[in-house]
Amino acid sequence: MAKQDEMKVIDLNGVRVVVTGASRGLGLAMAEALLESGATVALAARSGARLDREVQRLVDEEYDAYKMPLDVRSEESVAEAVSWVHKQWGGLDVLVNNAGIGMRTVNPRFMVEPQSFWQVTSDGFRDVIDTNLTGYFLVSRGFAPMMVEQGKGKIINVSMNHSTMRRKGFVPYGPSRAGAESLSYIMAEDLLPHGVTVNMLLPGGATETGMIPEELKTQLKMPLLKAEVMAEPIVFLASEQSDGITAERIVATEFEGWYASRLD
Repeated sequence: MAKQDEMKVIDLNGVRVVVTGASRGLGLAMAEALLESGATVALAARSGARLDREVQRLVDEEYDAYKMPLDVRSEESVAEAVSWVHKQWGGLDVLVNNAGIGMRTVNPRFMVEPQSFWQVTSDGFRDVIDTNLTGYFLVSRGFAPMMVEQGKGKIINVSMNHSTMRRKGFVPYGPSRAGAESLSYIMAEDLLPHGVTVNMLLPGGATETGMIPEELKTQLKMPLLKAEVMAEPIVFLASEQSDGITAERIVATEFEGWYASRLD
């Protein structure tokens, strides 16, 4: 069987995964793809009816899914999540950092009426940075010692296009994602001697995830990507086929070409 064919039938049975921001959007799509490939997945998100509903649906479909109430901005909440994994699973194979909030939290009309950085409130700036950047740091810091002790593990940090980091009116979302990419590269270096890899995964364009208000979608000049674009690359990155790959920035819409280039 060709290597590209092998990639399409990846079996993640026995692989333990935590996905943050998993009650909707990219996080839910990635959690479902991992579950469909046989992984055991804790869907981590803030407590609420949405998380309850999605986890129950997946359990009813006989997937090995678990509910993990988590506020990535809270050290106490992260510590509780780490403790749960220790007690229930005894270790963690894959951490997917995805939880985030978008520009609509500081400017609901950000796509058509960009707001200059000096018009952004300090509270709005802090909220996005605390979730999208500090949240990645806190969750990674919480689970990294477990992986270091194991001598193996994979961390995948969800990011966004570089154009988003430079676009007019995209403070603080752009800086939050740029900071998360720098964090990812440094994490990869720090964890390299311990057998733990760190990679970045991004959709490759604006996605149908709820971050763009419904009333603005008709005004967009480009089609929105489906969240499922993340499915194939996240399954690959969670599998043994990605062993040894670290500090890579993988664009989901370009995944097949990226993968093929590694076979040359």
